[in-house]
Amino acid sequence: MCSSRRREVRARDAAAVAVAALLAALAPAPSASAAPAALPDASRSYPGIGRAATSAELQAWDIDVRPDFKGLPPGAGSVVQGQAVWEAKCASCHGVFGESGEVFNPIVGGTTADDVRSGRAARLTDSAYPGRTTLMKLSTVSTLWDYIRRAMPWNQPKSLAVDEVYAVSAYILNLGGVVPDDFVLSDRTMAEAQRRLPNRDGMSTAHALWPGPEFGVRTPDVQASPCMRDCAAAASVASFLPDYARNAHGNLADQNRLVGPQRGARTAAAPADAVPATAASSPSPSPPRAAPTALLDQHACSACHGVDRPIVGPAFKDIAKKYAARDDAVGYLVQKIRSGGSGVWGAVPMPSQAIGEPDARTIARWLAEAAGSAAAK
Repeated sequence: MCSSRRREVRARDAAAVAVAALLAALAPAPSASAAPAALPDASRSYPGIGRAATSAELQAWDIDVRPDFKGLPPGAGSVVQGQAVWEAKCASCHGVFGESGEVFNPIVGGTTADDVRSGRAARLTDSAYPGRTTLMKLSTVSTLWDYIRRAMPWNQPKSLAVDEVYAVSAYILNLGGVVPDDFVLSDRTMAEAQRRLPNRDGMSTAHALWPGPEFGVRTPDVQASPCMRDCAAAASVASFLPDYARNAHGNLADQNRLVGPQRGARTAAAPADAVPATAASSPSPSPPRAAPTALLDQHACSACHGVDRPIVGPAFKDIAKKYAARDDAVGYLVQKIRSGGSGVWGAVPMPSQAIGEPDARTIARWLAEAAGSAAAK
């Protein structure tokens, strides 16, 4: 058997072992009177791998609460208790009254007493009220309770006790005018709160996305057919890395792993003796090739200024042309580089730069020489 075939067989056997172990771990422990399991016992087939999941392990995962309240654990929490929990663990993100949109979308707002009576949040169809809060969209109280229990607080999910989840849910419903101030939400009173939810009748199944035949045959709201002829040519996107930015972060070819299809472009400058004669004899652009590239990269000048084109600030060649007639170009540019300014090249200001006098003077002299070259042309 060839080596590739042996690897394939070993991989297949390993996958079978993993699947059998997973099935064994998820299977509930059979009772003494139960019939033998249909699935093979992984502990017998593969000694030392897998075991039957305990009832406590299954219960730890089985925490979902359905809209008919199946799975809801016993417990209770009042609006007053929920306010204390809210102010301690929820208000910093959601606001004191659940109205804050600074971190997350507002929870409370956009519902009225008429919505509580009708079961439909009228403002969901009001174009003059574009806001969408949680209580406007919520159609089942169990969804609110289940989400708070699983995910809140966001930095310590599942840390709330069952009674605290009931209390916080009651407080949110009270903020929306759904339940009174003295209401106590529990596994026995959640159905009462459900009957008062503002958008309890807002759930729709007429969208052809719900599985199963129980809702009859429906036409999807999105229909399309594949294009099989006269198709448009595939678009191609081309990009390039400007010469002045090629080695801004080191040679990319040295920063990629040696495995996989992507090797990384070689961005380091080619040795001088590797430059073709035609390139060496070609006229240099303005500013000249002897640009202080290392200084421009070190002080992040190239992040805002291109050589031949503006980025955030003007292009270096445009700066050179602008000050071609100044006798004090070097000193002026040193001052501008270090102190920054605004209004000369548009509304975007250039902040002051933490660059030493020698480096600033080197860059300024390069720009002034380019200015003289531009003036001569």
